[in-house]
Amino acid sequence: MGRLDRLDIKQLRVFQALIREENASKAASQLGLTQQAVSEHLKKLRDVFDDRLFVRKTNGFVPTPFAQDLSIKVDKLLIDFSALMANSRFSPEKAKGTFVISATDYAQQVILPPLIAKLRLQAPKLKLIVRDFEIDTLHDLMESGKVNLAIAFPDYIPQSYRVLKLFEEHHVCVTSSRSSISGKKPSLAEVAEYPTIIASPSRPNFKGSIDDWFSQFGLKRNVVISAPCFSIVPMYLETTDSIAFLPSRAIESLDVVTIPLDHSPDSFDVIAAWHPRYHDDPLQQWVVSLLEVE
Repeated sequence: MGRLDRLDIKQLRVFQALIREENASKAASQLGLTQQAVSEHLKKLRDVFDDRLFVRKTNGFVPTPFAQDLSIKVDKLLIDFSALMANSRFSPEKAKGTFVISATDYAQQVILPPLIAKLRLQAPKLKLIVRDFEIDTLHDLMESGKVNLAIAFPDYIPQSYRVLKLFEEHHVCVTSSRSSISGKKPSLAEVAEYPTIIASPSRPNFKGSIDDWFSQFGLKRNVVISAPCFSIVPMYLETTDSIAFLPSRAIESLDVVTIPLDHSPDSFDVIAAWHPRYHDDPLQQWVVSLLEVE
């Protein structure tokens, strides 16, 4: 019997809950199972995938690297399965009304163009609203149904929401080809001293997510400009002798130069999230199933 024949949906839901909770007791409570049942399902999963999947820690589990990669595929598979089951009562070409997506500036550049293309092609009667991501009002907007889907980063999303990890991203250090640092290989200390532009769309200030990474090396960045969005930063780089740390996928078509570093900032997840109240909505499931997961 093949390994696929030994898998069932319940096992994958257990895996998904363990990834989210990193605790067998909490996963069991979420699924309405006993902790023993969760342990039995985990034992079968380990046998099927030939990997420990989770390593015990003091108060729960830590997923193995294989499990972390597998979780992206499992999330996508379960969403696609839900959409498949909903297809009998949902036809995209007949879908009407308005679907509202709240997205970060980054997501609007990188993720939404292909998603919107699919939505327009397959659901031409469905109207779309894309609004800027508002971290302080997101929960109220989604609780009231004024926003159907959020595309952002995990730190911005309430823990109770349903989440689909789309891919991992990382920052790269960039500058204009005309800057004085272009073409050089500076030390990390020199990079920290160089005039820096940050994008701070949620709360305007001079501190970004990269600052904590620099502090690990005992360094503090010389931030001189805070911009409201990622997309405007390359234009500022063109007119100032400065650098910036931007997500790698957001610079693929931009006229910027990458500065090589001896160390790289930690990667981060890009996710889609929605209120659990609307998880079983056929339109919601279908839209989420169109998101590209890597």
